[in-house]
Amino acid sequence: MRLDRRDFLQILGLACASGMELKSDAIAAQKFADALYEIPTFGNVHFLHLTDSHAQLQPVHYREPSVNLGFGLERGKPPHLVGEQLLNFYGFKPGSREAYAFSSLNFSSAARHYGRVGGFAHLYTLIKQLRSSRPGALLLDGGDTWQGSATALWSNAQDMVDAALLLGVDVMTAHWEMTLGEHRLNEIIDNDFKNKVSFVAQNIKTSDFGDPVFEPFALKSMNGVQVAVIGQAFPYTPIAHPAHFVPNWTFGIQEENLQITIQQARAKGASVVVLLSHNGMDVDLKLASRVTGLDAILGGHTHDGIPKPVLVSNPAGKTLVTNAGSNGKFLGVLDFQVKYGRVQDFQYKLLPVFSNLITPDPDMSALIQRHRQPFEAKLSEPLAFTDDLLYRRGTFNGTFDQLILNGLMQMRDAEIALSPGFRWGTTLLSQQPITFEELLNQTAITYPATTLNELSGKGIKDILEDVADNLFNPDPYYQQGGDMVRVGGLEYTIDPTQTVGKRVSNLTLKGQSLDPDKKYKVAGWASVSADENVRAGQPIWDLMSEYLRDLKVVKPMKLNSPILKR
Repeated sequence: MRLDRRDFLQILGLACASGMELKSDAIAAQKFADALYEIPTFGNVHFLHLTDSHAQLQPVHYREPSVNLGFGLERGKPPHLVGEQLLNFYGFKPGSREAYAFSSLNFSSAARHYGRVGGFAHLYTLIKQLRSSRPGALLLDGGDTWQGSATALWSNAQDMVDAALLLGVDVMTAHWEMTLGEHRLNEIIDNDFKNKVSFVAQNIKTSDFGDPVFEPFALKSMNGVQVAVIGQAFPYTPIAHPAHFVPNWTFGIQEENLQITIQQARAKGASVVVLLSHNGMDVDLKLASRVTGLDAILGGHTHDGIPKPVLVSNPAGKTLVTNAGSNGKFLGVLDFQVKYGRVQDFQYKLLPVFSNLITPDPDMSALIQRHRQPFEAKLSEPLAFTDDLLYRRGTFNGTFDQLILNGLMQMRDAEIALSPGFRWGTTLLSQQPITFEELLNQTAITYPATTLNELSGKGIKDILEDVADNLFNPDPYYQQGGDMVRVGGLEYTIDPTQTVGKRVSNLTLKGQSLDPDKKYKVAGWASVSADENVRAGQPIWDLMSEYLRDLKVVKPMKLNSPILKR
């Protein structure tokens, strides 16, 4: 893949400005791009996989987590590797582009050196190149595509739908798409996607008779090989989000039904069967050990950028398990060699999408600009300036989460604030303006109302215990993904290895132990309670806009994270 003239000159300019010789970064970058993106053709069945784009059409900065806890059999294994441990496991050199893409080490300096990642115009160029050497390759979208930005929210996801169609998505499953509601989801599937994109989910049934809502799998022919792609939507949608978005549908992992679906796909002639999953990687690893007949699970939800697939044994063979990161930052490429009706060998690459190494596609660039143009003035509105690196990802807190907690407590005059542990949300480098678009990248959901409640000390502890069990339950089938609820004002100790109800202790507020019977003013947002959304306050972006305009400059913040016992 060749650098375009603009990017080549930009890198040369950076090299000259830093006093480097002209051979410098430009030549090295071109060699790296050629080696990275010109993947030799392999096999006769090909999948391209993206997931959890969260409506980020433009190139972004995205910091990987510095904390991603795993316990028991999960400890010290993918996806629970970060920093130097991750680099050592995969053999990445510190300071390299791979270290920047897959870890949080020296993130700020690496981001300024290597630039932004992702962008659908850049993805489209890469996808077209890969398809040119892989006849019939299927592009799979693992979901969480239609939510996460201002333009997706304001267009009711039409910008992302149009981008997916131009990108050439063949098969899709879902999670956050459900928060648009049943009507809008069906409208897109029945109209925009008709005869173009297969929307699949074996684990969604009608709540009355248990009938399938969507096709469980798509059967495709590729280079003379029958291929089945089974859909696995996020199993806990009505629990993790307000249930009124999907009142007529039920979800769940549906392991038994999945096994039946695999057998049905094989019976229809599929020599290759893959699961397009939005379970989260730990759930997929367990699923792969129990269900037979899957050649691979192409996973999402937990935003884990896993450079190499995990090979999982089960009673009838082995299954590859992958996870392709988030925010358009990665593209997975899975090639199978299929002979005599079965997979003989495979090749897998998870490609970081370095925006300054890929020429953006002009048609996709024009589509993106067309959707942004009506909103440009609002998107670019400056709210404040940050002296701190603002990011979200981390098991217990992130700096942008801390900023939201501080805003909630001040604007709602609350003693304590709670904010969801969402893993989506881009990263903003220091010495940058915080625009309205950047704020919406952290808050763009369809249930954004802020809340103010009086909760007892016991009630607050119960909330923390409940969320902790969703994250740290030793059985992956009871884990919902995401990160721990963010807490402002309140300090506590957590032991993830304990059982439910015993993980959280030593809760204090301003140095005083939390009284189980006393009521405290607690601010929050994104409640899944239908009752709270009816009587709630202003949207979180309005509250934070007011807070940021008054604050003017975000200074480096101390993260309010729990004391960890393990």
